[in-house]
Amino acid sequence: MNEIPLHWLGIAFVALILLSGFFSGSETGLMSLNRYRLKHLAAKNHGGARRAVTLLQRPDRLITLILLGNNFINVLMTQLATYIGYRLYGDAGIALAAGILTLVLLLFAEVTPKTLAATNPEKIAFPAAYVYQPLSKLLYPLVAIIDRLAKLVLKLFLLSGKASDNDALNSAELRVAVNDTSGLIPDSHRDMLISILDLEKVSVDDIMVPRSEIIGIDLEDDWHETLNLITNLSYTRIPIYSGNIDNLIGTAMLRRILPLLMKDEFNAESLVGLTREGYFIPEGTPLTTQLINFRKNKRRIAFVVDEYGDIQGLVAIEDILEEIVGEFTTDPSALHQDFFRDADGSFLIDGSTHIRDINRNLGIELPSSGPRTLNGLILEHMEFIPEGGTSLKINGYPIEIMQVKSNMVKTARIAMPEGGHETVDPPESAPNG
Repeated sequence: MNEIPLHWLGIAFVALILLSGFFSGSETGLMSLNRYRLKHLAAKNHGGARRAVTLLQRPDRLITLILLGNNFINVLMTQLATYIGYRLYGDAGIALAAGILTLVLLLFAEVTPKTLAATNPEKIAFPAAYVYQPLSKLLYPLVAIIDRLAKLVLKLFLLSGKASDNDALNSAELRVAVNDTSGLIPDSHRDMLISILDLEKVSVDDIMVPRSEIIGIDLEDDWHETLNLITNLSYTRIPIYSGNIDNLIGTAMLRRILPLLMKDEFNAESLVGLTREGYFIPEGTPLTTQLINFRKNKRRIAFVVDEYGDIQGLVAIEDILEEIVGEFTTDPSALHQDFFRDADGSFLIDGSTHIRDINRNLGIELPSSGPRTLNGLILEHMEFIPEGGTSLKINGYPIEIMQVKSNMVKTARIAMPEGGHETVDPPESAPNG
């Protein structure tokens, strides 16, 4: 019997190396695919993507199919290398073939194809999917048997063979994924997506207008003062109360008040008649929940109450939206009204300004897990009511207390550290005392 020429054996050996590299590389490529991009391409009727999605629905069977093919090829390659080595060098060639085969397999059938597939998964995985789909149908009985036996072995070790849902992302993972889209989507869009995810960590207490700053109509005030207040208000929905804000009657819309003013029919009785009952929400309500509740209740402003029912502040739907898109007020007097930049680059800030607003606008990191306002943060840090001119450092940021009034820090100066990146451009004037 004539022996097969060595050059034909060499060609067969190279072919087996390429097949082994195909199985190794395609396995890495299919498992490295971006699942979300894959689903997107499949929805666009991309042939390779659709087949890859189908194969990855049963990753256990896909891996069984790939390993079945790869091991079969590697066994053939080992036998062939041993035979070639024996033909060339006799018994010594068998040992030599084993050493050379190990190096060849590692370099050309494992490391190189897997590295290539890991860096270019789609270029490897999509063509491979065209091969694996018919191959999976052809070898289905054998693959199913091996897959079943593997699961029985797992059960012996009290392990589950069920695939976990690794595609599901929690909010923290989704935040990382959005941050990784730099260069793929505009920065402004990415910032809005991050802000939406951050809504669940922010409550209405963090953005509400404090009780002391709520501007509304007191029915017990002089009526001429009330008329003057209405003509100067920049809000469309006005709180109506009697005596103090705890005796809230409701809210009235400016567009319903104006016709009465034009007809000279505006008085306390007519104002109460067009007032809508107040909408109250508990403190601590997450912004995600409140945004849904605003839509469900067809309301735009709500009064935040504590456990005793006392009003603590007011929050509007615009305040929540500004947490997502940034400030979009058209009232020039309201824009950055709490931030005043001095000539030396430091900022004079109203003590009632929220810490979150300071951090966001000045690009600094004052502690925001405790007190919500700059006044509260300073008082907590010092543990007594300071006098004007007192200086301190919080988180490395120099703060000088400029004015104290009614046991509160009315105004403070924050010096910007080196590398500070303030994002506001407030007017160069100091706040009123």
